[in-house]
Amino acid sequence: MATLGVARSTKMGEALVAFWNRVGKTFKRMLSRPGSVDLARYEALLPRIGELEPELRELSDARLTERAAAVRDADSVDDDLLVEICALGREAARRALGERAFDVQLLGTMGLLTGHVVQMATGEGKTLSGALAAAGYALQGKRVHVISVNDYLARRDAEWMRPVYDLLGVSVGWVEPSLSTDERRESYHREVCYGAVSEIGFDVLRDRLVTSVADLVQPEPDVAVVDEADSVLVDEARVPLVMAGSVDAGVADEEVAKIVRRLRVGLHYETDPDGRNAWLTTAGASVVEKALGGIDLYGESGADRLAAVNAALHAHALLTRDVDYLVRDGKVQLINASRGRVAELQRWPDGLQAAVEAKEQLPPSDHGEILDSITVQALIARYPQVAGMTGTAVAVAEQLREFYRLEVAVIPPNTPTVREDLPHRVFTTPTRKLRAIVEEIREVHETGRPILVGTQDVAESEELAEKLRKAGLSCVVLNARNDAEEAAVIAQAGAYGAITVSTQMAGRGTDIRLGGADGADAERVAELGGLHVIGTARYPSSRLDDQLRGRAGRQGDPGSSVFFASLGDELVLAHAPDVPEGIPADDETGEITDVAAHRQLNHAQRVAEGVDLEIHRNTWRYTRLIEHQRAELLRYRDEVLRGDTASALLKEEEPDRYGELAEKLEPETLERVCRQIVLFHLDQLWTDHLAFLTEVRETIHLRALAKEAPLDEFHRTAVPAFRRIRDDLRTRSAKTLLEAEITTGGLDLAKAGVRRPTSTWTYLVQDNPFDSDAEQALKKVRSMLRKKRA
Repeated sequence: MATLGVARSTKMGEALVAFWNRVGKTFKRMLSRPGSVDLARYEALLPRIGELEPELRELSDARLTERAAAVRDADSVDDDLLVEICALGREAARRALGERAFDVQLLGTMGLLTGHVVQMATGEGKTLSGALAAAGYALQGKRVHVISVNDYLARRDAEWMRPVYDLLGVSVGWVEPSLSTDERRESYHREVCYGAVSEIGFDVLRDRLVTSVADLVQPEPDVAVVDEADSVLVDEARVPLVMAGSVDAGVADEEVAKIVRRLRVGLHYETDPDGRNAWLTTAGASVVEKALGGIDLYGESGADRLAAVNAALHAHALLTRDVDYLVRDGKVQLINASRGRVAELQRWPDGLQAAVEAKEQLPPSDHGEILDSITVQALIARYPQVAGMTGTAVAVAEQLREFYRLEVAVIPPNTPTVREDLPHRVFTTPTRKLRAIVEEIREVHETGRPILVGTQDVAESEELAEKLRKAGLSCVVLNARNDAEEAAVIAQAGAYGAITVSTQMAGRGTDIRLGGADGADAERVAELGGLHVIGTARYPSSRLDDQLRGRAGRQGDPGSSVFFASLGDELVLAHAPDVPEGIPADDETGEITDVAAHRQLNHAQRVAEGVDLEIHRNTWRYTRLIEHQRAELLRYRDEVLRGDTASALLKEEEPDRYGELAEKLEPETLERVCRQIVLFHLDQLWTDHLAFLTEVRETIHLRALAKEAPLDEFHRTAVPAFRRIRDDLRTRSAKTLLEAEITTGGLDLAKAGVRRPTSTWTYLVQDNPFDSDAEQALKKVRSMLRKKRA
């Protein structure tokens, strides 16, 4: 009996230990991973997935495809379906790629299939997890877009994963700028289509301008699987993708550009610390007015020149060559701030674009008007179901929940991370910091370890490269100047003795293997300590710091990281300039070990993150109304495009003229003419509405100064303006029908004035629609502190 009692006691003890272990595991997830989804459901399915492996290995390729086809009959995503999809996907990947998916990759796939953002560390196989999830959605009869951060990754992943899709009986394609309209249409009609977020967004905008159903490119999608989800859903969420059309040849105000070029900061103009605004001082206005022939810039007659002066001042004072843009092939090319790469096919609004071109003494590009726009956040909202994957999701879990109603599932690494993250090194000035960085690179390079240096912008990367050259250290520079070679360069960053200098997160999506792309010297490099990552400054977000660190230590590899910073870095000057006086520093090197300096940097980063979140919220509040109006207008436009709404409207407005044409024209011709007229005016009215809303935004700060709520005032102005569109549409369309020359061949578009832009282009704008009073006051405090320190 005593023995039995001990046995029972032991079993009860073991059960209690197991119970508390499970509770502890759950609480650990809840406490250390904000917004984290409990993986217990998925982990419980892994044994069942493994049990199917021998059975599926016995099937021929054809039988495997047939078994995958049976999934198409499923009604919902239950546990049985998750098991079947993962088991089929693992076998398809083993045969097609020679890669058997790890359990953690299948956990990622299940997280995606149940509509979450999965966090998987660098090198853990997100691409395969995403492909299996996309195939799983497609097998349920859903049209899937796998959204990437750039065109290279979209095409690479689609081609790489195609054999897996083929074995599962799922069609796959991709879109990129070089494809023709017919090729794009074909790709979008595949069950799974890969594409860069900007490319998919611009195709959405183009489809909103077609006048025939046959010209539509995108069928309605069902699911978005977003790669690098934090970059797409957070960093670029408030960036409008804009479609503009040419109106006439642009005209550069070269006279104003020359005048502004002579102005001096502090004397003729001032800027805010965030670098978003610049304005003339009284002395500056006097100089400009005199140079322009004695005009009054602030009088009615000087309004046009004032707009040109403001644009030229913005270009001169706030936009820096090789940081905000490049000049390449005789053109100004924007640099994407979150990637450090050229933003292809993108530009600023006309006035600013022309001002930058004049500043750089380049010929002006065409002048245009905004035809339509969509933010990345609104683009993602089009999809009934969204899932995503990234290496850094927990840090933005709050935003993913707030703006997209998405939860984060943190997937553990297949092999524990052993990377050593060294303490940050802080210096008094950027100059002393740079000197220390060069010395750090020299010391590590002498051991043979590969080094990856992450810089803030193009100018800094080239300055560092020049310093290294003078120190006798050869490096490869990866920045917006050579983005076409990005993946190949990054793939070699782990080679023995390599020094790679990269702007921000260039090369994301490409693994850095120890020993180089072929891994030839992997063991040698591992024995030396693996890849050493150096950050030349703290980023405005701790998440970006983590992304850079994560380039080292993939799949359990050895590696290390260290960040350098100074109290004169832009992060500190912009967000925490009130540095405590008397912080001790080494007289010779300028290095600071006092904890106060580290606190200041952390504080600056938290402020930067808070400012960015508030801007995101403001933009979201502002765009919600516009997106609501746009959705209502697009529903009506679709009725016009697909039905007889246009002819019914014009028959009601101008019955005599409509009847006259109905004797003369074939019914199909008359319907086409009516549709062309109504769609032209509907699109033009929307263009005019967007221009009006832009003007309202530009004066909204004045209302804030009058203690009126800017957002409320914007709504009070925008709502009635939108309601007038329908009435104006009827009036304008009827007038065109009455006055246009219409023959049996149809409508002469040019003579009728129903002519659309001869060319279109795209650009992006990052802005804060409504600066708060607190933010304005904070700017003044920062400005005073900066002047005091200077």
